[in-house]
Amino acid sequence: MYITIEETAAYLDIEPAKIKSLINQGRIRVVHDGDQYLINRDQFNNYLEEMETYREMIQAYFSEPIPEDIDVKDED
Repeated sequence: MYITIEETAAYLDIEPAKIKSLINQGRIRVVHDGDQYLINRDQFNNYLEEMETYREMIQAYFSEPIPEDIDVKDED
């Protein structure tokens, strides 16, 4: 399925300017129909899977309890 730059930006949660920059760098494959750039949405499946894995890893890191410091002395 082909989508526009604006739809791609919303799909990836990235600014449209960044999408245009990636197109100019050749990092995103596009089809130009003479009027607008069309982007195949399926090329981002790997990116979205990696982002989900990263979010899960960060959430697991922040939900881990803070270990007690063995150097803390109770001087009551």
